[in-house]
Amino acid sequence: MTSATLAGRTLLEQTLHVTGEMKDDEIDLANVALVLAALDQPEIDLAPYRAHLNDLAHDVGAKIPGGAEHNVMRRARALADVISHEHGYAGDETSYDDPKNADLMQVIDRRKGLPVALAILYLDIARRLGWEATGINFPSHFLIRLGLGAMRIIVDPFHGGAERSVADLRALLKQVAGLDAELEPAHYAPIGKRDTLIRLLNNIKIRALADGDVARGAEIIDRMMMIAPGAAFLLFEAGACHAKTGNLIRAGKALEAFLASGPVAAARGEAEALLRQVRQQLN
Repeated sequence: MTSATLAGRTLLEQTLHVTGEMKDDEIDLANVALVLAALDQPEIDLAPYRAHLNDLAHDVGAKIPGGAEHNVMRRARALADVISHEHGYAGDETSYDDPKNADLMQVIDRRKGLPVALAILYLDIARRLGWEATGINFPSHFLIRLGLGAMRIIVDPFHGGAERSVADLRALLKQVAGLDAELEPAHYAPIGKRDTLIRLLNNIKIRALADGDVARGAEIIDRMMMIAPGAAFLLFEAGACHAKTGNLIRAGKALEAFLASGPVAAARGEAEALLRQVRQQLN
């Protein structure tokens, strides 16, 4: 790795550490997602990607006819038309588990991705246009909610920005959570920007660990901790992954910090046992 590449990575990591200190509503969701992606390709200029995001917002704004800017249905339709039809974005149904689908740079390059990655485009456009929009905490399939006054619409970025009715959501829930599952208020709860980024990264981490690449899993967890330094559950995961890779000092520090956070009894016992193993190996 060249000195220029190392310097680039350092600047990117500094941006993520600053993000970790921000209030949730201050986070520039799409920009941070690009920075996270750039850590794997620090030599690539992010300016064209940022310009593309700006172009998307411009095109969506231009789609709203005069007098219709206060119509939430028109907003949803403009988002779908521009992102899916004009720019060709779509959910990747053929290679869903490809980690590229959670890398916003590659999502933009390939015009396809996971639900949460595509949702970040929708949410970024809405932010730029001053529209009310949020991700919602639907299990296993990231959705967004557009709002305007008393009106609310749930949109599915993975399926071309289609509007989802209550019946659609019930069917989708049963598909991902089992036939006995029923809609609950928690499924409509908004999810913050930081948690959206964690959910994006979690897709990469899960696939790395499933492939037996613990070092990559630990690397992704470290990125999560940069943007969510107060998340105790990440400390335990970091400790477990670093222990497996032999990075015992990092593992010990993470587990000690996790135990200091006051976990529930079951988690405390597991963490204490792992920390004992780590300390024995260090000695």
